Amino acid sequence: MARDLHTVAVSKASSPLSDQGKLKMTLIKGFASAAGGSAGASVATAITGLEIPTNAAVFVTASQDAVPYISGRFATGLTVNLSPRLAANTLAAGTFDLLILA
Repeated sequence: MARDLHTVAVSKASSPLSDQGKLKMTLIKGFASAAGGSAGASVATAITGLEIPTNAAVFVTASQDAVPYISGRFATGLTVNLSPRLAANTLAAGTFDLLILA
């Protein structure tokens, strides 16, 4: 269910919004991620069933000391990758939050 939000101010320096001046936001908290297999190993989590407009910005916040990045981005899903910040570290099972703005 979408709710109208009337108190967002968008800077003129911002990229144009595609849907007649509306900002579309999707926030999903607590996606589970698997543990890394060894020191320095990355973990990939595929997510489907989303609506990701072409001009969307996607933000990921990990629950542990990891560097997140997106790969395989499509209109209905993407893959979130977590890499340990230090090569000597091993990722534990954890979660991440996903924010999509368009």
